Amino acid sequence: MPHAYNGMAARDLRGVQWQKSRHSNSQGTCVEFAKLPGGDVAVRNSRFPEGPALVYTPAEVQAMLLGIKDGEFDHLVQG
Repeated sequence: MPHAYNGMAARDLRGVQWQKSRHSNSQGTCVEFAKLPGGDVAVRNSRFPEGPALVYTPAEVQAMLLGIKDGEFDHLVQG
């Protein structure tokens, strides 16, 4: 696998296991995550599986997940 970097084609991240939430919508579209061999986490849009992937450190993902659990981003999806 090539060196992972932000904006790389997700298709180039061969051999990783992409995972999406069991809460994804009925069309199956969702944000997907994959743990990379070096410990970083890649993120892609399941509607564009070949498209770009963003790569984050475990600390960045942890901060995001804690913010989500605390409701910091609820305003983004409330009508």
